[in-house]
Amino acid sequence: MPIRKANAEWKGDLKGGKGVISTETKVLNNTSYDFSSRFETGSTTNPEELIGAAHSGCFSMALANGLSKDGFKVNSIKTDAKVHLEKTDAGFTITKIELDTVGDVEGIDNAKFVNYAEQAKAGCPVSRALTGPTIILTAKLK
Repeated sequence: MPIRKANAEWKGDLKGGKGVISTETKVLNNTSYDFSSRFETGSTTNPEELIGAAHSGCFSMALANGLSKDGFKVNSIKTDAKVHLEKTDAGFTITKIELDTVGDVEGIDNAKFVNYAEQAKAGCPVSRALTGPTIILTAKLK
């Protein structure tokens, strides 16, 4: 299996500094991030947003795969991720990730869809990598 690569460079102190994040594929290429985007409401990216993108992408693929392998026709799986960053006694911590997924899947009822979604939540590689925070899933059919 391939090893995926990304890098970041931060210049300056925490509040006044700025950083850039790049990925091997150059999808992110010197993409800016800073204090305000991470801890306030800035306009650049931040690590938590990128974790949310990775998690929602991985989860959607895992759910589609599980459904397809069992013969269901998957038209789409759309997942939103909300990554909660909070200040705790240990410092800033990702305390919770909410996955809200909507599936357009033929030939399945909602209860069975939710069961597949729970399996995907437990089994997707990003979920398994993020075992520290509580991962909350809301799943429903379109």
